[in-house]
Amino acid sequence: MSHSTAGELAREQQYVAKLYERLDVLRVRTRGQLDGVLAQGAAGGTHQNRSERDSFADMYATRLARLWAVENGLCFGRLDLAEGAAEPDETRLYIGRLGLSDDDQHRLLIDWRAPVAQPFYRATPAAPMGVTRRRHLHTKGRTVRTIDDDLLDLDGLSDADRATLNGEAALLAALGETRTGRMRDIVATIQGEQDKIIRSDLNGVLVVQGGPGTGKTVVALHRAAYLLYTYRDRLERRGVLILGPNPTFLRYIEQVLPSLGETDVLLSTVAELYPGVTARRPERPEAAAFKGAARMAEVVARAVQDRQRMPRQTVEIKLDKFTLRLDRQACDVARSRAVKSRRPHNAARGVFVRQLLNALTKQAARHLGRGMLNDEDFADLREDLRTEEPVRAALNRLWPYLTPQQLLIGLFTSPERLAYAGLTPAEAALLLREPPRAGESWWSEADVPLLDEAAELLGDIDENVLRAARRAEEEREQQLAYAREVLELTGMADIMDAERFAARQQAEETYLTTAERAAKDRTWAFGHVIVDEAQELSAMAWRTVMRRCPTRSMTVVGDIAQTGSTAGALSWANVLDPHAAGRWREARLTVNYRTPVELMSVAADVLTLVDPALKAPESVRESGEPPWARRLAGLSELEEVVAESQVPGGKLAVLVPEGLTVDLPGAAVGAGLAALEAPVSVLTVAEAKGLEFDAVVIVEPGRILEESPRGPSDLYVALTRATRRLGVVHTAGLPSVLTGLDQRTR
Repeated sequence: MSHSTAGELAREQQYVAKLYERLDVLRVRTRGQLDGVLAQGAAGGTHQNRSERDSFADMYATRLARLWAVENGLCFGRLDLAEGAAEPDETRLYIGRLGLSDDDQHRLLIDWRAPVAQPFYRATPAAPMGVTRRRHLHTKGRTVRTIDDDLLDLDGLSDADRATLNGEAALLAALGETRTGRMRDIVATIQGEQDKIIRSDLNGVLVVQGGPGTGKTVVALHRAAYLLYTYRDRLERRGVLILGPNPTFLRYIEQVLPSLGETDVLLSTVAELYPGVTARRPERPEAAAFKGAARMAEVVARAVQDRQRMPRQTVEIKLDKFTLRLDRQACDVARSRAVKSRRPHNAARGVFVRQLLNALTKQAARHLGRGMLNDEDFADLREDLRTEEPVRAALNRLWPYLTPQQLLIGLFTSPERLAYAGLTPAEAALLLREPPRAGESWWSEADVPLLDEAAELLGDIDENVLRAARRAEEEREQQLAYAREVLELTGMADIMDAERFAARQQAEETYLTTAERAAKDRTWAFGHVIVDEAQELSAMAWRTVMRRCPTRSMTVVGDIAQTGSTAGALSWANVLDPHAAGRWREARLTVNYRTPVELMSVAADVLTLVDPALKAPESVRESGEPPWARRLAGLSELEEVVAESQVPGGKLAVLVPEGLTVDLPGAAVGAGLAALEAPVSVLTVAEAKGLEFDAVVIVEPGRILEESPRGPSDLYVALTRATRRLGVVHTAGLPSVLTGLDQRTR
């Protein structure tokens, strides 16, 4: 490693300043283009003119957002290529967060995702890939602070040296920084095994298995940016979904993709996947595990069938002048035809209702003494009956329109319906609840996959019924009349509904980005889905995720050893084979860049409790600070311990068992934005999953082992959150697996 002279630093500063000048020019130019489009007016012109205007406005707004998102760390590296390895005028390539060219299309900056940038991450002295020197530019704002060079000249290097030179100096320097409360974009320090995974093919399901600190999340986020860059035509219209384990984790990573130039990716948790439902209610672990089991798909299906059961006795419908009757046979015939239509429940209701209305119309004709009716008279009489309140009420009782919420509330609040769904009394007790009350958070995260399952089986409610309940105003009718006229003139009346056409063409409709549209549409099919901490998903959650990606183009990131949920994965094959057998592949990350050797050796002992066959990832650095344990007389001493353990300017997490409350003045408690920004945060292990801190103090590890559904996995997670310091405090006995810790009194 050689250090550049002050002259070299000044030259790099000059070039980086040139890049920022170009960036500013593009921002001003794009802002002008956007203003020009918006100046055309919000409602002027034809529908086609407005559609084109909105498309251009979206394009320029997206481009402008990307140009602003890359302000920090615009350029972070340089490749010097050997003679013959590149064109004469491109032997020096600057690498950054997006590509920049001058007005003559001469490349000024190479996007890190471009194929030509691969040597920046993969070149080694043993395989230089045509690179003579790789330069790392460390910037703050628009200023180049330092420069480090990797010299890829093999002369004088032994075979052992060649095997160990991987350009990790920049990474190790970055790891020495304190945490900021947000994941730092480390695109400049992506290593070879990570880069290979990032650039893996789009098709199929790629499983990235890696232990703590191996950079799984970094790989997942940079893979999202790489795929959007490389396959933009395929992915931009459908978008990319990134699923995280909790909202705190999503806040932690939310700035990474924008800093890489990607601003239109939907970040979500499983609890947020059902539009219109806020899933905040805590769930008992045993109930969550039961709701997450694959068997619940059958339970939901049985719940739908329960609402289609026919009466055992004849149904009487009393009208003003006579009484109509529906016997069991007529109901069974209608139900059979509805089921054979193979439509979802709400759509099949139309078949059921038509069959019974026909039977009722024939009865009514006989009562009225009208004998045989022609088709027009029959249709008129049937329509009259359909609008009669007693008829409507009877048909709704026999085959009701249902929303997923209505179905599950009816199921979870009725012992009889739970029994019909095939549950034993003990199983039903796990699900049985009181009906929702006003203002109550009734849904839990474990309910969301069940709502999604119900939505698939029920289907949408007929829009004609909804419109009958809320007649449009005069302006709305005018829009529909215009839509019908346009469809007739264009010959599209038979293939497109006027209502839908009118809704699409409203001039004042606010434009939504791909991510915003996807968030509002339960049936949205994404071009690619990335699941982080994927080992935590239940079998029912996987069914929900798979519906969001019919092409099975997915990146699944996790560590089986860290599975904390009782409904989570025990192996990747168990969760993926039912949905993508033969279409998934696994890649492994084996190097731990985050957790020091001293801490990882303790975690490795706990890993044997999870599974003796599992191997912890190999750490690449030492902290010089051995982890310790301290017995407290009471948790009132915890404040002193925390003060001693803090890293100046860094973040400290106090990890506690579920249900344990600790009093730490000034500390943020629980998941949320405050936990990311406060110097000290108190979190459960589940809330800390996926996060990292400069220092960690684990409280009562024995309780974590004993009380958590998967105690060894949770303790393993807790031990691997720190990048520098780790302490364990306990008032009861210390678990035997931790007795090797340095015992301290202070």
